[in-house]
Amino acid sequence: MSRIASCFKNLKRKKRGAFIPYIESGDPDYQTALTLLKAMPIAGADLIEIGMPFSDPMADGPTVQAAASRSLKAGTTMQKTFQMVREFRQENQMTPIILMGYVNPIEHYGYETFCQDAEQAGVDGLIIVDMPYEELNCIQTYAKKHHLDLIRLVTPVTPQERLKMILKDASGFIYYISITGVTGAKTASQKNLKKTIPIIRSVSDLPIAVGFGISTPKHVRNAVKQADAAVVASALLKTLESTLDQDNHPTIDTVEKVIQHVSILAENTL
Repeated sequence: MSRIASCFKNLKRKKRGAFIPYIESGDPDYQTALTLLKAMPIAGADLIEIGMPFSDPMADGPTVQAAASRSLKAGTTMQKTFQMVREFRQENQMTPIILMGYVNPIEHYGYETFCQDAEQAGVDGLIIVDMPYEELNCIQTYAKKHHLDLIRLVTPVTPQERLKMILKDASGFIYYISITGVTGAKTASQKNLKKTIPIIRSVSDLPIAVGFGISTPKHVRNAVKQADAAVVASALLKTLESTLDQDNHPTIDTVEKVIQHVSILAENTL
């Protein structure tokens, strides 16, 4: 059983939802990001998304865009992202790691080599935001060979027939983009979740994680009432950004405040 499947199985047995925080690889620098990554499971993270910085993050709002920019300026590469995961795995073999990003850097790296290096580093799943279902064949064979779940994204406006097509061979979990728009732009409504989550469940038995509109403890509670997990990105990145100095360097408050925020949000999955 994969780490992702095992994690959700254990949480279901405990009758609680999963908390999935997001961290941008190398933001604001490699060592700070690694320290945050290692501390997140202790603070309550059940799975962790790591953003692969890209110069043109079209699905991301200004907060995630700024994090990607800081990361790239700090010299983050795909190799350094894999290195960060490898260092994390030296201490933690249990918490699932999902890389999230865009197809351009992956294609440049080479689909097969990317999947091979991701597996060797200890990655469990991939979220490729701008790769539609029709193009997954570029990477699907390699992902399966290297035991990586390709997490499918669905939205409030995905027709049911397309849901069936997208999710028929899905694995890991389903990422429900709960708003129409970029990250951090709006808030997911309870009404929307109540309407859409049952439709997704009628098509697939996979766990459902709600993202792109979750920022407060209340949002987390609402998400796990209807779905199986809550993903928080922009809110945590805003906390991180608020602690940086004028040159975007970390301060003595950076790690402590971000991890405190993770802990507060994670408490609301019970």
